[in-house]
Amino acid sequence: MSSDITGERLNSLFRPRSVALVGAANKSTFSALAYRNLVEFGFDAHTFLVNRRGAETHGRATVTSCRQIGEPVDVAYLMVPQAGMPEALDDAAAAGIRNAVVLSSGYGEAGDAGRAAQEQLVAHAKSLGIALLGPNMLGFANFVDRIPVCSIPGLPAVAGPVALLSQSGASSAAMLEFATMVNVGLSHMVTLGNEAMITAGHVLDFLVDDPHTRAVAIFMETVRDPEVFRRAARRAAEAGKAVVVLKAGSSELSARTAAAHTGALVGDDRVIDAVFAELGVIRVDSIEDMLITAGAAAALGRLQRPGIGIVSISGGACDIIADRAEDLGAALPELAEPTRATLAQIMPGYGTVQNPLDVTGAAIIDPSIFTRSIEALSKDPSIGVVGVVQGVPWIDEGQPYFGQMFIDAIGAGMSAAACPAAFINQVMQPITDHTRAIMAKGGVPYVIPGLRQAVVALRNVAWWSEATRSTAAPTPAAAVTVPPAGGRRGQWSEDAARRLLTDAGVPVVPGRLVTSAEGAVDAAAELGRPVALKIVSPEILHKSDIGGVRLDVAPDSPSVRAAYAAVTAAAATVPGARLEGVLVSPMRRGGVELLVGVVRDPQWGPMLAVAFGGIYVEILHDSVLSPLPVTPAQARGMLERLRGIALLQGARGGTPADLDAVAAAVARVGDLALALGDDLESLEINPLRVEGSSVEALDAVVTWTRKDQY
Repeated sequence: MSSDITGERLNSLFRPRSVALVGAANKSTFSALAYRNLVEFGFDAHTFLVNRRGAETHGRATVTSCRQIGEPVDVAYLMVPQAGMPEALDDAAAAGIRNAVVLSSGYGEAGDAGRAAQEQLVAHAKSLGIALLGPNMLGFANFVDRIPVCSIPGLPAVAGPVALLSQSGASSAAMLEFATMVNVGLSHMVTLGNEAMITAGHVLDFLVDDPHTRAVAIFMETVRDPEVFRRAARRAAEAGKAVVVLKAGSSELSARTAAAHTGALVGDDRVIDAVFAELGVIRVDSIEDMLITAGAAAALGRLQRPGIGIVSISGGACDIIADRAEDLGAALPELAEPTRATLAQIMPGYGTVQNPLDVTGAAIIDPSIFTRSIEALSKDPSIGVVGVVQGVPWIDEGQPYFGQMFIDAIGAGMSAAACPAAFINQVMQPITDHTRAIMAKGGVPYVIPGLRQAVVALRNVAWWSEATRSTAAPTPAAAVTVPPAGGRRGQWSEDAARRLLTDAGVPVVPGRLVTSAEGAVDAAAELGRPVALKIVSPEILHKSDIGGVRLDVAPDSPSVRAAYAAVTAAAATVPGARLEGVLVSPMRRGGVELLVGVVRDPQWGPMLAVAFGGIYVEILHDSVLSPLPVTPAQARGMLERLRGIALLQGARGGTPADLDAVAAAVARVGDLALALGDDLESLEINPLRVEGSSVEALDAVVTWTRKDQY
């Protein structure tokens, strides 16, 4: 029913005209909380209580079934046990209700039996034409239209610009409390539970079109419907709405193949990192960072430049921010000379003009130093956001705040700034009504609590701004020559893999396949230089492990004959191995060895991995992943994100690599993988040797999803 979960359908769910609480009971905490929320938000006149016995509940009369309501209802909030769920759905459908919110647990989260029960639940809901939110959750709240359909206490009375989605109902209560504490206002809160039908992607897609939502925070354990989520995330990027995700859990990629080292580089968690980066989704690792980042993104919007400028009256705070920026990869750029000249005229003679900028105690005497410094910093060509560090109280001591003059000066500077600006509190303390009154008086719209949290949030917003600046659709893969589909199966030898790469335009080291010692001698003599001999067999993929490789063999006849005899003898030790011959190729020395591989992720499709290491790839763990397709420019970006990029740039006297040539080869491998479609299980070049403008695949392995021979 995924295709039926449209924005219009979700509009009737999240903006219902009326709600039926099914299973309402005085002894049920879920029922009491849900009803109290509806009353407190003034929605009780549009709420109907359904109790099988018709007993008075929460001080109100009830009906025994939804059919007795007698007027249209948009949502059934089902607080009934799993055993009673089919009957409850039947009753809701008979009453014309098309949306159900299911609290019950014991479904997909409860083993094989639970998964079977969830499949039956979904099938039953589909047969009735009901869209189902849940199960195993606590409902949702629409704060904009003041419609809470949830069993969570402490809902905020005022709406804000951030939507919160959570697969965990229990955790959502803590998230709600923290959001309230740090003044991150919510437009919607949706607990998703098992996402049996309506997923995070569906809700995100709905929120992209909600004018009140400017950023979306999501806590998830898995992405249930990758394509729906991918489309929604791209729409959010186009709309300029940040998506901030806290995703828990990591494991090795289930599709890892024994034939390829690439599988060791690609795990579920690393795939998610790569996919989120490609989609412009901000990934965080704590509830605090998720909500503070989402709040900052909603307040600041997309930045025009990634640089962060800092103004503070505390030199210590400047030092802490500088340290955390270095740790966390936040950009605190050096200021341009015109900016430095302007600030020099503002600052006292004993001040230091730099970023972060300590305005010194002179700002206590002349608060306008704050105002003028913020404005000057905001005009620097490298600065996209200005963070202003200053304390703001949260306890009302019953008298005017002595530091209001500083808040006023900061607010004036933020209003005059040429780029967005954020007020930063030195510590993570609550934003109370007293705080908000002081902020409002000074014209300060938003406060980020805590120095480290501010660095994380501003770095994240800057990254998101750059990552989503261009929202063009991915460039289609280039056309490549591939073998007929019927032949893409079974086990392929290195020789077959080499021909596959060569036909696709991927550079491969020259080589000749021979079937005799005489042939090997002739091939070596023709090359006239030291050679490498490798056994070629579809059953022997890791040739070095059995002694099936001889390197740096002199091209004279005795040496080549001995090497040929050695590798063929090694092959004979592998039971059932089919010997196609021996590959003779010129010996290569020096250069930098890379791995370029593709593994098909069961959820997200083919993933491209680029890594350093050759035979040490699983030791060095220096790799970058990306979903396909990738352009040569994107492939170059992958190379530049490798920690060892200096090796390709000529470190320690090495020859600088032609990165454009390397990137072209990497992108071509990705194009080949896409052209092979679902037939391809994995494709790996290890190593891809790079030296200057020379780029060559020295060894390759390809495995197919169909293992039967043709």
